Amino acid sequence: MSQLFPGAVVEPVELAEAKGMVCIRTAGVSDVENLSVYFTGLSTTSRHKRFMGARTDFALVAAECVARTGRPGHFTLLAEVRQEGQHTIISEASYAYDATATHGEFAISVADAFQRLGLGLQMMTAMETRATDLGHEMIAAETARTNAEMRGLAKKAGFRDTGLGDWQSVHLAKRLSR
Repeated sequence: MSQLFPGAVVEPVELAEAKGMVCIRTAGVSDVENLSVYFTGLSTTSRHKRFMGARTDFALVAAECVARTGRPGHFTLLAEVRQEGQHTIISEASYAYDATATHGEFAISVADAFQRLGLGLQMMTAMETRATDLGHEMIAAETARTNAEMRGLAKKAGFRDTGLGDWQSVHLAKRLSR
């Protein structure tokens, strides 16, 4: 896509608040440690929203996110800001296709300092494009009813509440178009 940013899945963009270029790319094995650092750096509230509960085993979670990328229909996207030769992960989205349910499921997070800047929507768009390229027709996620940020982002991205959630969660889905 870009010679400056090999591996980018969408054209890199300049995010003024990041004071550098933001690249969205597919995660690889070499990203496990930095992804673990990223998860650790999220606020307690953001970690709770991302994992729908308390987690402390971030090295294991990061390894699982990256390990799945080797299986068909599974990938993890990372957004990283590149400044002065440094690469810092500022967002991630993990996607897995469920053949039984015939839809992809995802989880997403954005570093606290980069929330409400449009990065989450960019990550979701890149994820949807990749899922469509894989031939998937529907994508879904589950979030806590109290996670107003994710529900708002999903609504902006065209997701709808399927009514399949319970008293604690909301199930969101979107049909992908080619």
